[in-house]
Amino acid sequence: MILIAACVICCDGPDSQHPSHEEIPAHMVYIPGSKSSIQSAGAPVAIPAFYMDQTEVTNKQFMEFIEATGYVTTAEKGIDWDSIKGQLPLGTPRLADSLLAPGALVFSPTSGAVELNDPAQWWKWTAGAFWRKPQGPQHPGIDDNMDHPVTQLSWDDASAYCRWRKKSLPTDAQWQWAARGGHDALYPWGNASPSEDKPQANYYQGLFPYQDDATDGYSGTAPVASYEPNGYGLYDMAGNVWEWCTDGYDPYTGKLLTEEQSDPYTQRVMRGGSYLCTDQYCSGYRNDRRMGSSRDTGLDHTGCRCVQAIK
Repeated sequence: MILIAACVICCDGPDSQHPSHEEIPAHMVYIPGSKSSIQSAGAPVAIPAFYMDQTEVTNKQFMEFIEATGYVTTAEKGIDWDSIKGQLPLGTPRLADSLLAPGALVFSPTSGAVELNDPAQWWKWTAGAFWRKPQGPQHPGIDDNMDHPVTQLSWDDASAYCRWRKKSLPTDAQWQWAARGGHDALYPWGNASPSEDKPQANYYQGLFPYQDDATDGYSGTAPVASYEPNGYGLYDMAGNVWEWCTDGYDPYTGKLLTEEQSDPYTQRVMRGGSYLCTDQYCSGYRNDRRMGSSRDTGLDHTGCRCVQAIK
């Protein structure tokens, strides 16, 4: 997982046609389009107006999807060695059965200060971790956190949820355009640095990755809409959980990839940062930052929100 600076979106102002309140789908907000094109995946892209979920998808909303469809998430399936060995260096020995069992990656604080160039020091493969038990079977599940964002979603899981809602994941360009809230600023709330006196987002407070002071009251996810919205009325566009986008991502060049340039092993873009982001490490809550991860990766700080085209 590599964090890089994204392209800067420029525009000459939003469009002016705004739908009536009755026309906007429930729990979504209207995002005006860009009148001028922006750069995305190396090519100019215009952004028509669209609707976006006001909050990240919650545990309650995702549970409705599971109960209605019987969908089984990636983290609940055993890993097929034949399907992943092609992603590994030639000659890599077969992984132990315990590592091929259903599970996902869980944040595990280190015992002290460490070099921050090796995420494997604080991410641990945990058998039995999935969206209902995001920290693993030995930890409390989501029963008391139904208004928190759902986590441990792979890109495939997030895409399936959005399709069920007759929506889609946002493109990288849509996401960044919406996060800015109508302003050319560093963060969804403006240019002021995150404040520990009155945090504008759920991010890591303390010494990453071993001392979480949680001065905002949250050492993990926070209920959605716990902080002020941005200029478009969107909550948690910074912090809380990373959000999947549709675009492919090349971790070696930091470039976005089109669908034609992507394959089943291509990483996908994540946006917005999470409760683990801090200026000491990644500053992922900045509008111009993105991360990439493999589409089958589950993490306990990764979720999604959906967009819908305006017909």
